[in-house]
Amino acid sequence: MKILVIRFSSIGDLTQSLSIPALIKENHPDAEVHFLTRSDFTLLLNNNPQVKKVWAIDRKKGFGEIFSLSKELRKEKFDIIYDAHNNLRSFFIRNLVSAKSKIVKPMSRFKRFLLLKFKINLFEKPFSGQRDLLRPLAKMGIAFRLPKPPLIFFDGSTEAKIKTLLETHHLTRYLVIVPSAAYALKRWPMNHWKSLVLQNPDKKIVVLAGPTDTFTEELNTFPNIINLTGKTSLLESAAIIDKAQVIISNDTGMLHFSEQLGKKTIALMGPAPFGFPSRPTTVIMEKNLPCRPCSKHGQGPCVNSNFHECMTALTPAMVQQHLESLWV
Repeated sequence: MKILVIRFSSIGDLTQSLSIPALIKENHPDAEVHFLTRSDFTLLLNNNPQVKKVWAIDRKKGFGEIFSLSKELRKEKFDIIYDAHNNLRSFFIRNLVSAKSKIVKPMSRFKRFLLLKFKINLFEKPFSGQRDLLRPLAKMGIAFRLPKPPLIFFDGSTEAKIKTLLETHHLTRYLVIVPSAAYALKRWPMNHWKSLVLQNPDKKIVVLAGPTDTFTEELNTFPNIINLTGKTSLLESAAIIDKAQVIISNDTGMLHFSEQLGKKTIALMGPAPFGFPSRPTTVIMEKNLPCRPCSKHGQGPCVNSNFHECMTALTPAMVQQHLESLWV
């Protein structure tokens, strides 16, 4: 049985989608799984033993690439196509490539409209991104369950580079914090991060964030901070997370790295409704407010008179309490 899985983005959703080939292979060990994703995210799949072949699409190119890629995919004669993205690009590809069976992840647009517009939540509680991605596999006779981590795999070069980096900074037992997020409203306040660092002077703390997240420079004044903002690739960041004792993260892609590596994690969840972690190794921290969720991705605007309360109400003392219980 040959299966094509399609998921282009975002980095968090793609990382959660790594459970798809894992669950397929657990139920059908002889299945040949191919995975189509964005070209800048293929590094998260290239070393995956559960994926036979990784296909890439360049988001900067137009429909010409969709047609040429579909032509190549048709040669594979897939038995099943699972469109786990369900957007315009994936619509064209799944219809241009023949297969005996096609599965499409529901978009649940009406449910989303009710939730965001009227705060009427018809989604299964708590919302789980992985459950949303894995449930459609029932059409293949596969019951929902979370496959065992780790689901991110590293090549020898990445492992060697991170080993050298950790040795350079004398990192054996350390905490990773991820202060970044795609939108400002999803970020735990910087003063909260500073307070948390002050409460942990004896812990080495590694900061991971993207190259544009220059606000993390505010943490450089603390002697126990190793700030790697913008200095590591996605796969290298995952490898650093893999060696950490505990990870504290905003609702962002690296939160799901931690989950899919089976790490002890504290998730700081704010205005967005759909990025919730799924594994028991993750502590979910959130403030129940009538204004939540305020937007699909957390872009806002914040309508709370107590601005950004969903994140500011998660105090450093509360996070510290969970950190102490996990730091064993």
